[in-house]
Amino acid sequence: MLSNLLPGRLSWTRCGAIVSSLIFLGVNYPVHAKESPKDSESIQFQLVPARQTIIPCVAAPGKNPKVTVTVKRGDLNDTMTVHAEGFKSGIQFDLFTIQNSPFLSNGQPDPNFKGFGLSWYQTDLEPGSVTIRTILLDQIFGFVSTNPQSASPLQPTRTFHVGFWFNNPDDAVACNPNHQRIVTPFNGEFQAGPLAFISLPDPVSKLGPLCTKPNPNVPGGCDP
Repeated sequence: MLSNLLPGRLSWTRCGAIVSSLIFLGVNYPVHAKESPKDSESIQFQLVPARQTIIPCVAAPGKNPKVTVTVKRGDLNDTMTVHAEGFKSGIQFDLFTIQNSPFLSNGQPDPNFKGFGLSWYQTDLEPGSVTIRTILLDQIFGFVSTNPQSASPLQPTRTFHVGFWFNNPDDAVACNPNHQRIVTPFNGEFQAGPLAFISLPDPVSKLGPLCTKPNPNVPGGCDP
C-alpha cells in the first residue's frame, strides 16, 4: 500500500481524491451513537460493518470486531486515532474520509445512496490503533482547481464520514455475495477490495460525524 500526504487547510497537498459512484448493498446493524462533549474539542464514534456477513472475514477467533474513532481538535490541525479491536492478525485496510455513507442514522441502508462521492485517502490500517494528524473537524474538504475563467467540475465538497476498505480483494471473497471478487479503487494501487466498516450520519443534520457544528440554516452546512 502506498503512503499519502495529508490535505492542507486551504490547499490540496495530499495526493489523490477519488470520486466514486460505486453501488453498495448494506444491511441492518446495531447503531452506535456519536459522543460529543459540549466544547466539541474531542469526539468519539464507532464505525459499523458494511454487511454483517463480512464479520467472518475480519474477526479473530472468538472475537467481535469493534472500531472506535477518536478525534481531538488542535490549533493547526486535528488528531484522529482509529482503534480496531477483535480483528484477525495480518489483515490490512485502507482508510478514507468520504462524502457519503450508504446508511441512514439508524443503521438501515439509505435508499437514496448513489455512491461514496469525494473520498480522501488518509492512512493504511491494521488491527490495533493508527493515528493521523490533518484537517478533520468541521473543515475537511476538497475541490478541483481550474482556470479562473472556467467553472470547476467539483466545487468545494466536505468529507465528514470515515470508512475503510479491504486492501486485498481476496481477503473478502469468502464473505462477498456469491463469493465474488470485488475490486474497488480504494487503495494506492486502485486495486482494493470492498468496503469493510463506515460511519453513520447524524440523525438531525444528516452529516457525517466529523461535522460537530452543523448549520441548521444551510442544508448540509457545517460552521468552520
